[in-house]
Amino acid sequence: MNAMTPALSRSLLRRGAVAVAALVVFAAPAGATTIERVVSPGGIEAWLVREPAVPLIAVNFAFVGGAAQDPAGKAGTANLVASLLDEGAGDFDSTTFHGRLERKAIELSFEAEHDTLHGSLRTLVENRDEAFDDLRLALTAPRFDPPAVEIIRSQVLSVLRRATTSPTDIASRRWWDTAFAGHPYGHPVSGTLESVANITIDDLRTYTQRVLARANLKVAVVGDIDAETVKAMLDRVFGGLPAKPELAPVASVAPQGLGQRIMVKLDVPQTVITFGGAGIARKDPDFMAAYIVNQILGGGTFSSRLYREVREKRGLAYSVDDGLVLLDHAALFFGATATRADRSGETVDLVEAEIHRLAAGGPTPEELAKAKAYIKASFALNLDSSSKIAALLVQLQRDDLGIDYITRRSQLIDAVTLDDAKRVAKRLLNGGLLVTVVGRPEGIVSTSAN
Repeated sequence: MNAMTPALSRSLLRRGAVAVAALVVFAAPAGATTIERVVSPGGIEAWLVREPAVPLIAVNFAFVGGAAQDPAGKAGTANLVASLLDEGAGDFDSTTFHGRLERKAIELSFEAEHDTLHGSLRTLVENRDEAFDDLRLALTAPRFDPPAVEIIRSQVLSVLRRATTSPTDIASRRWWDTAFAGHPYGHPVSGTLESVANITIDDLRTYTQRVLARANLKVAVVGDIDAETVKAMLDRVFGGLPAKPELAPVASVAPQGLGQRIMVKLDVPQTVITFGGAGIARKDPDFMAAYIVNQILGGGTFSSRLYREVREKRGLAYSVDDGLVLLDHAALFFGATATRADRSGETVDLVEAEIHRLAAGGPTPEELAKAKAYIKASFALNLDSSSKIAALLVQLQRDDLGIDYITRRSQLIDAVTLDDAKRVAKRLLNGGLLVTVVGRPEGIVSTSAN
């Protein structure tokens, strides 16, 4: 997108899903799994789940900042930093550093999103010392060697060139450009062809010095490791980072352009449709009801209203869904589908009609009960590894939900009444939609066209 590639769009939808995972399930082997709060001698906190049955350790962490902290005119800086942190560190150039990781089967990765730069480490217990050292070097002594920078830059530019002809990318880009014009969320996480070409090595170094700090860090550890070892690891890996970040303020914002339909003509077989509107913030008392309502509308199941009306009854699209997207400074719901050009107008009208119908009448008692049951049962299937559990624990910390939140989630779901759901359906879905359509659409009246 000019704010997101499809991968980032999916990651934001996962962001909403992971936040809600805390509401519904903790996918550990037994319900009595304990989350420990561990604080190192240096004051660095982590949440720990001990799992001695498997000789693995997963470390997941996030620094608040992300692409929202990209320098003006240099969108893509955080993304480029994340892509380069494991391309050489300390005394080891890119080839040598990757060789260290591969020799011990250490998995180390980083990713930038709008609000965070986050990473994960996965290692066998027997290799943990070297793995922790490699992570420490990547965070505190990245090299940003010119040859590695240019290789990664060329890869990013190649992806961006392909995106200029992808209807999915174009639809998403126009949506985010319009919804968040003039705001950091309107800037592409991956950057643009122009901005990425202008990012310097000094920009990369400055970004890491400003954003990678202890005060804006959240950490989770899952695996065969005890609390004392985690404490030592925290200071060893993260203790050399600056105490506080130097973050530019980011304004809270609501999506703009609601009520518009924007068409972009492109000669492709299918027409891609992206739609979204204002959401409900994670800390809002109505969030749980909003999540349940969204599950009923288009939460990715075969029983959702959009799936039933758009695909099953009329065969207009192979898939259609939407999700709540939770950003630090905005909340929205965001969805997409694709259909034949000659049925694109019918599809857009039907999506809007179903949204309006749910806003006006709310869900039925049967829909509410079914959605609650699905939400409470489904996430165990999605949190089936140590890394996924660690990611959930980091998100719980990011959302400031409390270490005991998992024990309270079922009651919060059950507490949503039918009257709550009807009231929140109107609040969530009655604010209007911004729709972008890319392809050769027919039967759509546009307020903006290319």
